[in-house]
Order: sequence, then C-alpha cells, then structure tokens
Amino acid sequence: MLSTRVLGEQELRRLVGIVGLHALMDETIAALGRTVTEFDPSHTELRKRDGFQYQHPHPGVLEWMPVMKVGRQVVVKLVGYNPANVEGLGLPTILSSISLYDVNTGHLRALCDGTFPTALRTGAASAVASRLLARPDSEVLGLVGCGAQAVTQAHALSRLFPLKRVLVYDRRPETARGFARRVDFLGLEVEAVRLEDVEREADILCTATSVEVGAGPVLSGTRLKSHVHINAVGSDLPGKTELPLEFLRRAVVCPDYLPQALVEGECQQLQPGDIGPTLFELARDPTQGRQYHGRPTVFDSTGFALEDQVVLEVLLEHAQSLGIGRTFQLESLADDPRDPYSFLRPEGLLPEAIRIDAPPQVSACES
Repeated sequence: MLSTRVLGEQELRRLVGIVGLHALMDETIAALGRTVTEFDPSHTELRKRDGFQYQHPHPGVLEWMPVMKVGRQVVVKLVGYNPANVEGLGLPTILSSISLYDVNTGHLRALCDGTFPTALRTGAASAVASRLLARPDSEVLGLVGCGAQAVTQAHALSRLFPLKRVLVYDRRPETARGFARRVDFLGLEVEAVRLEDVEREADILCTATSVEVGAGPVLSGTRLKSHVHINAVGSDLPGKTELPLEFLRRAVVCPDYLPQALVEGECQQLQPGDIGPTLFELARDPTQGRQYHGRPTVFDSTGFALEDQVVLEVLLEHAQSLGIGRTFQLESLADDPRDPYSFLRPEGLLPEAIRIDAPPQVSACES
C-alpha cells in the first residue's frame, strides 16, 4: 500500500512542541546553507514560479513553485498571495501547501501546510545571505513592514547576530506597535519608530511589505549606513519593487535565483552588468561577501522552490522519526492496473445493471 503523510496545523504544532522553535529555525538555516553551497544543477532542476494573477474580487496571485531532485522526487508548492486577507478575512496574506512526489511512480508521498514553512524558510534564507554579506557585529535590525514575514526575519537573524535593538516601521501604526508582542519570545528590545529612523540606524534592514505593483519604493535610500545590508523580501511580482534604483546602482545586489529575480525581484530594475553574485556563488566562495563589508549590500529574496524543498525535508525527517502525521492511502490503486474500475469490484460498487448493450445516456453530439 502506498501511503501519504499529511502534516497540518495540528501536526506541526506537536512537532514544534517537541523539537523547539529555535532548534527548528537553526536546522533550517543550516540545511539551507548546505544546500546552496553544494547545489549542482545536474542533480537538481529548478523552475521559475508560474501562476495566475487576478484583480477580482481583490488583487492577488495563485502560483506554483516546482523543484526536482533528478531520479528521486519533485516538490511543488502552491501558494496564494492575497493582501486583502488580513483586514478583510482575518487570514494570513500567504496561504499555501507543499506536496512531495516520487518521480519513479508519481505517488504523492507527503502533503504539508505551506504557510508556516514558507515563513520559516524565508527567514532562514535571509539569515544565510546575511551571514555572507552583513557585518558579523551587526547589532541593530531594522524592519520595514511588520507582517508575518517580519516575525521570522527577526527570529532567524537573531540566531546569527548579536542583535541589541529591533527598530520597526509599518504604514499601519497599529501593526508596528503590535510587533513587540509577536516576537516577545526573542527577548529583544523592539521600538516602533519613524521610517527615517529605521533607515538611519539599521545595520541590517529587512523590507517585507505588501507594496502594490508600481507603488514602490518603500525606502528613500538616502539615509542608510554605508555598510548596511538589506534583505529585500517583498518583491515577488513584475513591477513590484521596494528599493530605489539609485540605491541599487551603488549597492552590491545578490539575487537568490537569478532567472526569477530578473522578472519579479529588485533585479528587474537593473541591467545584467549591475547585478552581483548569486546566493549560490556567494555560498561557494564566502570570501566574496567579506569584501563588501564597507559598502551597501542587498539580498534580492524572491523566494524559490529549493527553499521549500529544504524546509519540507527538515519537517518530514522529524515527523517520521517522531511518528507525527496522519498517513492514509489517497490514490485509487486498481487491483488490475489496466482496469481503472477494478478497485470498485471488491466492495460490490460496480453495478450489475451495467451491460455491454446498455444504451448510452448522452447523444453523440454531447459526448
């Protein structure tokens, strides 16, 4: 029997309760760091995400993000991005699910909530990039946009840097004021301040906004420290950008996955010659990043399927060892693989009234 393991909210809550949230973030950061360092395109095939963009009833996106380990598995995340969710429905901006398939049979081996893992791996990606690009003594973290993604940005970066202050700004003041409560488990000093104060004081700055297409940038770029490192997380659509072009031109801009960043990241504003090394290149040669410590750097984080594969594997390894997750047979497995109805016969669900000479129920023109 082929079984599918399902990890929903209940299962993930139990898993985190046993493993620990800090430990899970640390593992995800470490696993993602290893994966980008050892990445081999002959063993892993990546694809740009694709999907549907719509304006009604509210602007949003429904898209899929695939990656394949050659000869082993395919991971596909289906993600909905709907900024109206929070205020209109009390739901997260991002809702998603992640599925894992055996490429040898097509069997769905696992199905997992994608909302929590997406936030986890996005924070981990910024931590991996910041470790390569930011000054290791960075003490002040700035956050522009204080939604769900900002929580895991702060969490992940606090695991690697000696942070003393977190300065936050959101265009909705109540969202900024409520951020301290959402990250109280980090034990950090959190201050809701003006945007110009975030820009002026941050050593590491993360932009994680839902800025509308064509409405950016969200930073002025004129008050930033000379050594600032920025994790630009919010750009994920053509025409949606967070950073000003003038700043990007004087910074070292490092994309996560270049083919995608050129279409919908900050890199869409730049010419190819203005773009720095990718995350893969930085990870293979960490000395490159250290050379940039005296100038502004940007991690163009569009989010790509390799990150989803990494976090899913971390979660599944724990789930399997701890016996967490509902397992059941999802696919119809015919006793006779040449007869798609054969799975009905043992239950007596194949009607005896069906005869070879029974007349069809539709006319030829309807079929």
